Amino acid sequence: MKSIPDTQVPPAVRTRRTISRTRTIVFILEIGLILALLIVWLSSESIRQSKSLWILFFYNFPSQFLIAIVPHEPVFLYFSKFYSPLSVTFVAIVGTSLAEVLNYSVFKYVGDLKPVKNVHYSKTVNKLIIFFNKAPFATLLVAGFTPVPFYPFRFLVVLARYPLLKYILAIFLSRTPRFYLLALFGYTFKIPDYLLPVIFILLTIPFSYPMIRSFLKSKRDKNDGS
Repeated sequence: MKSIPDTQVPPAVRTRRTISRTRTIVFILEIGLILALLIVWLSSESIRQSKSLWILFFYNFPSQFLIAIVPHEPVFLYFSKFYSPLSVTFVAIVGTSLAEVLNYSVFKYVGDLKPVKNVHYSKTVNKLIIFFNKAPFATLLVAGFTPVPFYPFRFLVVLARYPLLKYILAIFLSRTPRFYLLALFGYTFKIPDYLLPVIFILLTIPFSYPMIRSFLKSKRDKNDGS
């Protein structure tokens, strides 16, 4: 069966194809950017020890992206030893707000995929959306300020079709005081450098432990089966 040339396809269909292709390219570039920043930061000791606020700015992207596989707190505490709480907070909130725009875009792309769309119709997800829509802005303010895992809300705002601008405003209003208190703590107490890696590891345990346990369980089940 021959394919229909683009010149014979209705303009509306061609537009949908172009948008879909463009969104896919943007999605790949967004993921590539985060991976590149994360690899550079993890592989370069000089960058990790740098006192440039640009490092803090770019670190916000991998540390605030999707499920945040690296914690932001130790890096904030590190920079708070050299800069005022206001400076650290300003750089952190700008970087975080931009990272959340990427999160919204990525989750929206993933949410439009057919396998994920089916999740939207499940009873549990619908109940969560209904509950969230009762007070979405207040919910985001509380979740953004408190130390609860925030990544479920990143997906929830997309499923609930919550406006991006309101979402970023909630991020700004909730994260700014949280970041300031964290920066003020680091500025006041000057956490020693040797303790920061310990804090980093401790904060990654809640994320890594379930994956490690699942990996060990699957490996054990495989060995038992053989």
